[in-house]
Amino acid sequence: MDGLSDVITVARAGRPRSAYVRWHAPWGQRFASVPGSVGFQVILEGHCRLLSPHAAPVRLEAGDVLFLPHGSGHTLADSPATAVAAPACSPDDAELPGPYASDSVDRLGRGGPATVVLCGAYRLGPSRTHPLLLTLPDLIHLPAGQDRHPELHAAVRLLTAEVGNPRLSTSVTIPALLDTLLMYNLRIWLAQQPAPDTPTGWAAALNDPAVTAALHAIHRDPAAPWTVAKLAAEAGLSRATFARRFTSMIGQPPLGYLTWWRLTAAARLLQATEAPLRSIAAQVGYASEFAFANAFKRTHGLAPSTYRRRN
Repeated sequence: MDGLSDVITVARAGRPRSAYVRWHAPWGQRFASVPGSVGFQVILEGHCRLLSPHAAPVRLEAGDVLFLPHGSGHTLADSPATAVAAPACSPDDAELPGPYASDSVDRLGRGGPATVVLCGAYRLGPSRTHPLLLTLPDLIHLPAGQDRHPELHAAVRLLTAEVGNPRLSTSVTIPALLDTLLMYNLRIWLAQQPAPDTPTGWAAALNDPAVTAALHAIHRDPAAPWTVAKLAAEAGLSRATFARRFTSMIGQPPLGYLTWWRLTAAARLLQATEAPLRSIAAQVGYASEFAFANAFKRTHGLAPSTYRRRN
């Protein structure tokens, strides 16, 4: 595993949701904010407007992707003049109904030109949200274009086919394709970030070979007896230079991040497996179940067994 892959595999809680929705003009739909989620909208056919009370309407064309890392509320409509319907879902809707249900929906309207949108959302584990996601803006617009982001649009085509025409194994294929789509969104956003005068933050870290090497080492083998010196050797830097660069980019010292990652990975194992606590403790680098339980409670506020029951 690596730091970017784990943004998805560790943070996600439950199954992602998706839908293939066809609107006919005139139409307008407000999507409520859903804290603790990641959402996206892909315009498959036709066009529409992204409306905001604080900015001019943005025209969205077929192939455009909207990525909402914090589940922010937003509004889509065929025209800025169209009346907007009530929110499609509310923050308390655990199953994300309406356009966020895993289904294909045809909203007939009054028979005007159609706009087809692929909608999707992830629930995030609140105690496991990766710090990279916290640094992203509320909304990322990735415009379509000739030969622009071909991998992203290939994933969109595959996902559209599965959602629009469910078949054998679709229940397995859709979550994997949603993970792929989210990964391409993150890759593209990271690649588009300009090089800052003073490199800080996760975008800079994942474009820095030395810090990335240390992150890969931690994520590849969190149970290893890492020290700052050993991680500096992975990065090919002196101990002092490595510690300074890692801390400035990641926002915490190397061993602080190592502890956070170990206990985040442990939370995922507690939720997703039935492995005994002593096994999970060993997998994330703790010599005893007692030491692991104390560290886990300090970070997550619950004993490991209680966390497992509640999740």
